[in-house]
Amino acid sequence: MAATIAVLFGAGTYLLLQRALTRVVLGLALIAHAANLLLLEAGGPPGAPALIGTTDEAEMSDPLPQALALTAVVISFGMTVFLLALAYRSWKLTGDDEVEDDVEDRRIARLAADERHRHDHAHGGKDQVVIDQQTEWGASSRETG
Repeated sequence: MAATIAVLFGAGTYLLLQRALTRVVLGLALIAHAANLLLLEAGGPPGAPALIGTTDEAEMSDPLPQALALTAVVISFGMTVFLLALAYRSWKLTGDDEVEDDVEDRRIARLAADERHRHDHAHGGKDQVVIDQQTEWGASSRETG
């Protein structure tokens, strides 16, 4: 069961890091399922209903993981609906569900690279880190894809 939970978390994280909103929705769903499995697995083996006076307390199952799993289902449903609405709106406006690069993020990355470059030259002249290649690679992959 632990391997299944790990694979679901890993695949969900991979999909969350993609640019297409449909993949982000699928990644969120996988992570939500993994979290629910983890919570239910943490609850231990099934036992008697948690009703005081009906059975011995040692035989009762812990109701807290079940309540947390139910809460996680409701939250993941709300997030899924919200992301699906965003994907639908993006599809209607642009005809695509891919998230575009933010121009302001590129500017901040360039400023950070310039600052690192100045810092490296002031402290021994280490190799220069070029962020613009990353931007060019992202632009060329969008043009070919």
